[in-house]
Amino acid sequence: MIHVHQGGAVYRGGKWTPAPEDLGEREKTLACRILRAHDCLGEKDRLSIRFDKLISHDITYVGIIQTARASGMTRFPVPYALTNCHNSLCAVGGTINEDDHLFGLSAARKYGGIYVPANVAVIHQFAREMLAECGGMILGSDSHTRYGALGAMGVGEGGPELVKQLLENTWDAPNPEVVLVYLTGKPRRGVGPHDVAIALCGATYRQGLVKNKVLEFAGPGLASLSMDFRIGIDVMTTETACLSSIWETDGKTRSWYARHGREDAYKQLSVPDGAYYDMVIEIDLSRVEPMIALPFHPSNAFTVRQLKENAADILRETEKALAPQLGGKAPDLTGKVHGGQLRVDQGIIAGCAGGIFENVAEAAAILKGQSVGCGAFSLSVYPPSLPESIALSKAGALVTLEEAGALIKSCFCGPCFGAGDVPGNGQLSIRHTTRNFPFREGAKPGEGQSAFVALMDARSIAATAANGGVLTGADEIEYDAPGENRAEIPMDVYRKRVYSGFGAPIPDEPLRMGPNITDWPRFTALDESLRLTVASVLNDPVTTTDELIPSGETSSYRSNPIRLSEFALSRRDPQYVSRSKASRRDAENGIGFGSLIYANMPGDGSAREQAASCQRVVGGRANIARAYATKRYRSNLINWGILPFTIEQEYAFSVGDVVEIDGIREMVKRGAEEIAARVVHADGSKDCITLYLKDLDQPSRRILLNGCLMNDYAARGGKGEKA
Repeated sequence: MIHVHQGGAVYRGGKWTPAPEDLGEREKTLACRILRAHDCLGEKDRLSIRFDKLISHDITYVGIIQTARASGMTRFPVPYALTNCHNSLCAVGGTINEDDHLFGLSAARKYGGIYVPANVAVIHQFAREMLAECGGMILGSDSHTRYGALGAMGVGEGGPELVKQLLENTWDAPNPEVVLVYLTGKPRRGVGPHDVAIALCGATYRQGLVKNKVLEFAGPGLASLSMDFRIGIDVMTTETACLSSIWETDGKTRSWYARHGREDAYKQLSVPDGAYYDMVIEIDLSRVEPMIALPFHPSNAFTVRQLKENAADILRETEKALAPQLGGKAPDLTGKVHGGQLRVDQGIIAGCAGGIFENVAEAAAILKGQSVGCGAFSLSVYPPSLPESIALSKAGALVTLEEAGALIKSCFCGPCFGAGDVPGNGQLSIRHTTRNFPFREGAKPGEGQSAFVALMDARSIAATAANGGVLTGADEIEYDAPGENRAEIPMDVYRKRVYSGFGAPIPDEPLRMGPNITDWPRFTALDESLRLTVASVLNDPVTTTDELIPSGETSSYRSNPIRLSEFALSRRDPQYVSRSKASRRDAENGIGFGSLIYANMPGDGSAREQAASCQRVVGGRANIARAYATKRYRSNLINWGILPFTIEQEYAFSVGDVVEIDGIREMVKRGAEEIAARVVHADGSKDCITLYLKDLDQPSRRILLNGCLMNDYAARGGKGEKA
C-alpha cells in the first residue's frame, strides 16, 4: 500500500530512481520553484517569504488585527480574507461571538479586506474556491492551510506570522527538504481520500519522516484521482507534520477552476526531468483499503478489515495506550463490541476534509433508500460552503441523506474542534474530519467526561450508518457511485454576500469593538537573568495545542486574552494557571521572574497562537522540551517572547523547581546555543543542566530580546493606533 524509500531520488520521464546526492537539482522541484519565486533575499539555506494572500477565521482574526494595528498597520497590503466558521454557532457567551463578526466586517472595510459572513463557507473551502491559484502561496492562521492539490502552496501558522505579513515583513524558515509522494494505481470502489490520508499519516507521522518538509505529489496514479479526491488527501497532509504540500496540475485542475469561474487561476505545473527529492513515499492507490484512525491521533491507523477481525485485541491495546492521558483510568472501548460486531454511537461528515461535494454525494449514494435507524446512532453532514451546498441540493444528494435520517447542518467547523455535535460521555464517534486528538471533540475530563473519535472516510461512515451503527467498510456493500463531480458550482452567492474590499480601504471606518474585545497586556523585555518556576510537567510523548489551550468552549473568549488565559492547560493540568501566576513578580536587580513548562514534545496540532500567548499572559517566560512537535508552535513561542529551550539529557523536573539562568539576555544577544542553568529543588539542593537555543535567526533573537513581536515593532518605530 505505502512504501517509504529513504535517501535521495531523481525524477525523470515520469519515474523516480535512487540518487546518491543532491547536485543542486532540488531547485527543479515544484516546491522549490514556488518558494524561490516568493523569496525576498535569495539566501541559499533560508527563506524569507512574502505570501500572495492571507486567510483567518473568527477565533484568530481579532487578535491578529489588534496586534497589527498596535504595531502600525494602516491597510491590508495583500488580499486578506476573514471567514466566520469557528464561532458561528453563537450558542455561548452572549453577544461576544457576533461582536467578533461585526469587528471583522468593520476591519475589512477599514483596512481593505474580504469578509465572509457566518455560515457562508468554512475557511479552507473559501480559500480553494476564491483565493488559490497555481504557483501562488497562501498563509493562514489555521494549521490545515493546504491548497497543494490546486497548485498553490499553503502554510498554516500562528497569528503573529500573519501580523508580519500585514506589516510587509517576511515569513522566515530554513530551506525545507522536499519529499516525492509518488502515486500509482487507481482507488477501488468504496475507498475515499480519507482512507489514503490516514494510511499516509500512519506510515510517516510517528517516525517523524516528513516533519517540516514539503510533500510533492506526482506519478501516474494522479490522473486516476478526481480533484475532490486530491483535495481530500491534501488537507490531511498537515497530520503528517509536514510544512506544506504541492501537486502537479493537469486538465482536471483546469476544469475545477473553470467550474468555479476562475480558469485564469490555472497554469500547468509539471515536475521537470532531473528534479531531486530527499525521500520518496510510494502509494499504490489500488491497494488502499477503507481505513480507521483510532483515538487519539490520525496516525493510529488500521484497516477497517483489520479492526473488525481483531476488534477485542486492538481495542484492548488502544485502551492501555489511552489510559495515561485519562488519569490512569483505561476507557471501555472493548465494551463497544457486541456479538463480535463493533458498534459506534455517532457519525459526522464535515468541513474542509469531509464535507466536499464528492464525499457527500457518495455518502448519499450509499444511503439511498436506507435508514440510519431510530436508535442512539446519529449522522450529521456539514457542507463546506454555500456554493457546494447548493450544488449538492441540485444534485439531490442532501434530500437523499435527509430521507435516510441524516441531519444537514450549516457551513461550520465546530465538530472538528469540539464546538458542535459533542458526543455523549463514553461514546465513540466516527468522523470524516481532520483530527481525533484527546478531548478535541469537546468532552471535559475535569468534570468526569470522556468521549472518543475515530477518523474514517465519508463512504465508510455512510456504510456504517446504513448498517445501524455497526462498523462497516464501504467496500463491503454494493452501491452505484455517482462518479466525478462535473456540475457547475453556483458562485454567485459569494458575489451577493461576501464583502470584497481589497484595494479600497476606508480609513475613517470605525472598528466595532464589543465589550469582550480587549487589547493585549503589556509584556516586559527579556531580563538580564531569569528565575523561572516549573509550573507544569507533561511527560506524555506528545502534547497537543488542544491540551495547551482547549478548543470548543474557549473559542468565545479568543478576543479577550486575559479571560482566555484562565483556560490554559485546564484539561491537562488544572492547577497550572494558579501556579504560573504565583511565580510572577516585578524584576529585581535585572532578574526577571516567571514560570516555565516542561513537556516532552509540545505543539502538535492547531496553529493557534493562543497555545503560546496564554502562557505568556499568566507569567510564562520559557518552555523546556526534548523537541517541538511543529515549527508553527515554536514560532508562536518566539513571537510571544517565550524562550523555546530544548534539553538533550534526561532530567526529571518537578513542579515547584526553580530554574536559574544567569546572563540569558547577553547569551541570546550574541547567539549562544548552549545555555548553562541551575535547577533549585524544594529541599534547597541544586543541579547544573545545559539548555539549548538552536536555530534562532537574528529576527527571532531580536523579538525575544524585546519581549514579544509587538514590543519588537514598537522598538523599531511602529506607532500604531491608540488602543
